[in-house]
Amino acid sequence: MSLLGSPLRDRRSAYLIVGVVAALVYLNSLGNLFAYDDIHIIETHEAIQSVETLSGALVAPYWPTAYGRELGLWRPVTTALFGVQHIVSGGSPLFFHAANVIAHVGATLLALMLFLELLSVPAAFAGALVFAVHPVHAEAVANVVGLSEIISTSALVGACLVHLRSGDRSGWRDAFLIGFLYALGFGAKESGVTLPGLIFLLDAARGRLGFRELPDYMRRRWPVYAGMLIVAVALLAGRFSVLGSVAHPFAPLGADMLNEIPRIWTLGEIWLHYIRLWVFPLDLSSDYSPDVIRIWTSWGLENTLGVVMMLLFLVICLLSWRRPEVAKGRDTGRMAAFGALWFLISISPTSNTVFLSGVLLAERTLYLPSVGLAAASGWLVVRMARDRKRLAWAGLAAFVLFGSVRTWTRNPSWHDTGTVLTTLMRDYPQAGRSQWALADQFMRAGQHEQGLISYRASVSLLNTSYQLVTEIARALIDYGYYRGAEGLLGLAIADFPEFIAAPRLMSASRAEQGDAEGTEVWARRALEVQEGRQTDAARHHLLAWALAAQGEFAEAERQRALGEEIAYPNFWQGFMYDAYVRWEAGDTAAAYASIDTAWAAVQTESGREAIDSVRVAEFGLETLRLPVGPDEVAVPER
Repeated sequence: MSLLGSPLRDRRSAYLIVGVVAALVYLNSLGNLFAYDDIHIIETHEAIQSVETLSGALVAPYWPTAYGRELGLWRPVTTALFGVQHIVSGGSPLFFHAANVIAHVGATLLALMLFLELLSVPAAFAGALVFAVHPVHAEAVANVVGLSEIISTSALVGACLVHLRSGDRSGWRDAFLIGFLYALGFGAKESGVTLPGLIFLLDAARGRLGFRELPDYMRRRWPVYAGMLIVAVALLAGRFSVLGSVAHPFAPLGADMLNEIPRIWTLGEIWLHYIRLWVFPLDLSSDYSPDVIRIWTSWGLENTLGVVMMLLFLVICLLSWRRPEVAKGRDTGRMAAFGALWFLISISPTSNTVFLSGVLLAERTLYLPSVGLAAASGWLVVRMARDRKRLAWAGLAAFVLFGSVRTWTRNPSWHDTGTVLTTLMRDYPQAGRSQWALADQFMRAGQHEQGLISYRASVSLLNTSYQLVTEIARALIDYGYYRGAEGLLGLAIADFPEFIAAPRLMSASRAEQGDAEGTEVWARRALEVQEGRQTDAARHHLLAWALAAQGEFAEAERQRALGEEIAYPNFWQGFMYDAYVRWEAGDTAAAYASIDTAWAAVQTESGREAIDSVRVAEFGLETLRLPVGPDEVAVPER
């Protein structure tokens, strides 16, 4: 088969080859389980797992943990897709991974369709092959939550195709369809907000669009921009309603210093990583927190080189933009500028340039930006083929082979959370997240001294990031290290008094120690901070127990009723509340039974010790007839 023969046959062949290759390189990801963020967002996210509760998940933060609102993520389209998949498949990881692979094939074919509108068939084919196998996409495809990147990219590329085929003047039909695709793309991932910039870039690349031509351009295109404006305003209003802000306030993990120092020092190194990951993606990582990417406080070799490279990048864009306009079936040097500008526009929401993103760099965020780089790569292959045809196509074949092998070997790294973290610790043992993961493993293995050392190392490397200290505090509470946990939570509350996770955990820590007064203080604090957000059933139940323990039964009953309107939790404080109520009513047998049930529900020895203290102090020594085990609750006689 030749790619230089009949255009119709060439296009069909290109679609077939590109689609098959895009599927084949990810077949071994079908054996993966849920890993890393998949656990929180899909596997343990009960709200998406039934038709009755899915609608509520669509108007809640994408990240379903205590600090989901603070992370600033709202992706209703992605949440809906995960919910539908879970309901249909019963939560089968194979189903989710198959959906990701199919979605990647679809996104690759859409990219090929876009390239065919802008390039010759050989160049479009080359660019689509690069996109299909590029190893930097492994995180987006092999890790289930990467579906947000794939769906957003597919929707935006689809919108660009509709726009390109609308002719020189946009009608309301085109505006409606583009607006719908914009809503899908932006609702799937925040970087979808960049579609207006990408559409303007397409029009500018295909014509002479200067300041003088802008009024006439807007007269011909205003319905499309009006439609996108309506969608953007609606989704930004939705974000504000759900999250309380348009852009989230968290700096990247361990990079709070970027709020105070010139970001250009660190951005220089990040730009070098962008180039490295596209040109030679051998060294990949699931995490690019500090000590993988350094937070620079002055100029050095790496960040200076990165800035110089970026300036050269922009100069090349300027020079290549002077080439003839981009057109279907024609390969022009302006394509190099188009690809670079597409990258800069689409990476802007996560680049930490205009505002801080939640990550310094993440490979999955390069999925949409790489569409432009793949198009420019396809042009470059054909340009080189003019002088050295065999060398150019041999180079493409070599990269496709290398990319396929590297992608295939990278996919199993996302098999499960343990594999992800083991791979990270092997490749970057000096990283703060590696020490954090290592500490978790030590604690689970009962090696608490080593675990505490690694926790201290992670805090030293990543600083007192809110997410980090609250997650470590949660683990310390689980293992009974209340003093250390509350010390970390105190730092978090001092830095971010408006965030809710730390006061929630502080109330849990006080409750685990049987401190009713302290539990009441922090549960009320958490409910105050939470006002206007989703109701927190657990805090109402903790407060009910704490009030009952202090003899305030009327207010305790009111708090219990508020909690039960949302959910009846299966944790020990709820049973202890019942014990106090039964005791007050004179039903000591039922009170003893509730105490024993609470004891069995506790997950930690320290929690059981706290209950034992309460038994003696409040109900007498006779209640120390303990259950045989957590599944065998003995009811003492009167």
